[in-house]
Amino acid sequence: MRHTISVLVENKFGVLTRIAGLFSGRGYNIDTLNVAPTQSEDTSQMTIVTRGNDATLEQIVKQLNKLTEVLAVQDFREHEYVDRELVLAKIKVDSSTRSEIMQITDIFRGKIVDVQPQTITVEITGDESKIEKYLSLMTNFGIVALSRTGKVALSRN
Repeated sequence: MRHTISVLVENKFGVLTRIAGLFSGRGYNIDTLNVAPTQSEDTSQMTIVTRGNDATLEQIVKQLNKLTEVLAVQDFREHEYVDRELVLAKIKVDSSTRSEIMQITDIFRGKIVDVQPQTITVEITGDESKIEKYLSLMTNFGIVALSRTGKVALSRN
């Protein structure tokens, strides 16, 4: 089962390394990791997506809470949070496919951020299922390059 964890940490050198080391040292995998400063320059927010059963997740949360630089850990459960991901995708185009790709991108509320003779670069934001559906449609045209931010999440309350 996939779990999303939000970790508020002190914005200090080496914190990311310690948290990544905690995961790898215990054999836990990180599916996605996003780190950014918060409204306070002293703290950063990490959103970590990992896999495991409830016991594994409980162990991860306990280990994270033991780190001195960790200020708060929140395990997001279904329907308790809002999440988004940003994707930049460079799609192969020609004169016969350009308009179709633009229409599909419009349907998914994406933005075309760059146009070249043989490619279009698209920005798509949304939840994981929306992103996956869009990318599966674009695979038929040819994805030349792809960059994903990983999930970011906030509690609903």
